[in-house]
Amino acid sequence: MPTGVALHDPREQLFGAAERILLRDGPNALTSRAVTTEAGCAKGVLHRHFADFDAFLAELVLDRIGRLDGQAAALCDSAGTGTVVGNLTAALTELFGPVAVAIVGLVTFRDDLCARLRQARPGGGVPLLTEAVAMVASYLAAERGLGRVAADADVDALAPMLIGSGHLLFAGREDVPEAGAVTRMVTAAIGGVVRSAMQ
Repeated sequence: MPTGVALHDPREQLFGAAERILLRDGPNALTSRAVTTEAGCAKGVLHRHFADFDAFLAELVLDRIGRLDGQAAALCDSAGTGTVVGNLTAALTELFGPVAVAIVGLVTFRDDLCARLRQARPGGGVPLLTEAVAMVASYLAAERGLGRVAADADVDALAPMLIGSGHLLFAGREDVPEAGAVTRMVTAAIGGVVRSAMQ
């Protein structure tokens, strides 16, 4: 007798189940049985689509990293509009949503997952955070090209500062920090290089 329900998009439904567990119960609770139970399907479904559980988790992280492409494009498109501080505040608030923060925690929690991700991403660094640094550096470079950020601004140093500070601001919280706190952090990090009275 079959168990569970038919999945129309098994990968995405399993990824969604994993994210719900991660947000609700933390990385300790993330097992293949917990994921398939949450997704309402037989355990074999996960192993039919992924070599093992760490392969599943690696694909989950890589899928979520891939979603940064849209955010990166939107942030770069915002160059020259609004304010630099406002654009970065909005981007960091979107970037450090609960799922992204939980995924960074998951990556640092599981050694086998880290090893697989190092193979898939030869550049190194903490997955998701590394891509976020590149996103912010590209945006700051675009603003520098438009003259809204100082010509001598070291965007390759400012970007990791913003991502590291942003991660610390959002991680380990039950709620989202108030917009004012994010704006103050961004202003403190880049206020000296922004070439606008309104920043």
